[in-house]
Amino acid sequence: MADHSTNSAQTAEADKGYWQANLRLIVISLIIWALVSFGFGILLRPMLSGIAVGGTDLGFWFAQQGSILVFLALIFFYAWRMNKLDAEHGVSED
Repeated sequence: MADHSTNSAQTAEADKGYWQANLRLIVISLIIWALVSFGFGILLRPMLSGIAVGGTDLGFWFAQQGSILVFLALIFFYAWRMNKLDAEHGVSED
């Protein structure tokens, strides 16, 4: 009986570690996305206006294309990192 409760406690601790790592990854991704889309595209646009990229200023570029490209990169990074995290915790789909 004690062995079952010890195993259950270890499983609960492993599950907690998995979800903490997952939530940390989500929060970091959302912070990066908010910084790029809202920060660079809106708040920091006046500071970035002197830097030319493709015939327009860098702030406008971040607002139009940069935030979308960073969002796509974050999607691929999240999928790659979650596959590694799943394999580390033994919950992979393979």
